[in-house]
Amino acid sequence: MAKPPDAPAPTGSVPVSSRAEIDSFLEQVRGLAPKTSADGRGHLVFALDATMSRQPTWDSACRLQAEMFHETAAIGGLDVQLVYFRGLSECRASRWVSDPRALSSIMETIDCRGGQTQIRKVLGHVRRESERAKVAALIYVGDAMEESVDDLCATAGELGLTGIPCFMFQEGGNELAERAYREIARLSRGAYCRFAPGAAHELAELLRAAAAYAAGGMKALDDLSRRHNAGAIKLIAQMR
Repeated sequence: MAKPPDAPAPTGSVPVSSRAEIDSFLEQVRGLAPKTSADGRGHLVFALDATMSRQPTWDSACRLQAEMFHETAAIGGLDVQLVYFRGLSECRASRWVSDPRALSSIMETIDCRGGQTQIRKVLGHVRRESERAKVAALIYVGDAMEESVDDLCATAGELGLTGIPCFMFQEGGNELAERAYREIARLSRGAYCRFAPGAAHELAELLRAAAAYAAGGMKALDDLSRRHNAGAIKLIAQMR
C-alpha cells in the first residue's frame, strides 16, 4: 500500500477569474474525452469512506467492484486505484490495478474504523496523482461530510478545470453530505447520485456507469444507457 497522501499544500495568491471566464473554460473541458494512458486504458480513482459506519457498504463494494472491470473490458480496459480513509488521520492509496481479483485482495485486508471524513485529502490526492498518471475520473462512495465545504469546493473546482469529473455516490439521506456532494460534482463537471442503504443493485449500476465513462467517455456512457442501465441514465442527465 502506498503512503497516505499528504494534505494539500498551501498555495500562494493567484489572480481570480470571473465567473463567465470559468464557465466558458468548463464548457470547453466538458466536451473533451476522458484521459487515457498510452495503451488506451482509462485510469479511475475509486475512493471510499472507511469509517466505522461504512463496514456493510465496504463489504458490498468489495463484491461489486468487479462490475467496473467487466463493463470496460470491451472498451479498452481500466486501471483502478483504491483510496480510503479511516480513524483520526489515516488516508491511503493502493497501487494501480487492472484485475478485479487484485483489487478485491486489497479491499479484503482493510477493516472500517471510527473517525471523521477526510474528503479533502481524497480530492487533493487525485489532483496530485493526475500529474503522474492520467486520471480520467473519481468515484467517491460515502454517507457523511464533516469538513469545510469551501475547502472541498476549491479542490473540486481545480479537478473540473483539469477535466477530472467526480462521481459522488451517497448512501442514505444526510442533508449536509448531499449538499456538499452535489456541489463537488457540479464544480468538477461530474454527477451526484444517492442510493438506499444496502441497495447493492443500485450501487452496482452506478459503478458500472462511472467506469464506462472513465474508459470510453460520453459515448460509452450513452451506449450503456441504451442498454437501460439506470446508473448511466442518471449520470448522463447531469453531464449533458
